[in-house]
Amino acid sequence: MASNASFDISTGADLQEVDNAVNQATKEVLGRYDFKGTHCTVEFDRDAATIALHADDEFRMEALLDIVQGRLIKRGVPVKNLKIGDPIVSAASSVRRVITLTQGIPAETAKKIQRAIKDGGFRKVQATIQGEELRVSSPSRDELQRVMACLRGQDFDVELAFGNYRG
Repeated sequence: MASNASFDISTGADLQEVDNAVNQATKEVLGRYDFKGTHCTVEFDRDAATIALHADDEFRMEALLDIVQGRLIKRGVPVKNLKIGDPIVSAASSVRRVITLTQGIPAETAKKIQRAIKDGGFRKVQATIQGEELRVSSPSRDELQRVMACLRGQDFDVELAFGNYRG
């Protein structure tokens, strides 16, 4: 009997790259003229996978957000995995905002991916949810390649990473 080939579908950002991007953004904020004399900060919480932004006003918050997003893009962090919170205006018109990084595929998104694979009409392809990732298996490697192509063409609101290919 032939063995099944398989691959895993996951998502997530490399937290070291996020840390590097936050450090670069902090250096840029300290060096920019329009941020001189302000109390704008960028803080990364690795355990919670969040980036906290603090700015003096709404205008600087938008500039700070652009800096952080630009640095994350340059470091190769998928922007689809960022959930940018609403600005919270506090006393003295200071503004806070939290960016949450998606680490792992949420359950409802995993079910959508699983449904898309079933609806795709692939022969003998099985997708199983394993925690925060999916494993797709089939006796045919060609079918697995078609599944990958199909999933790349759809939008699931997270950046999909295909790995751990076993043939």
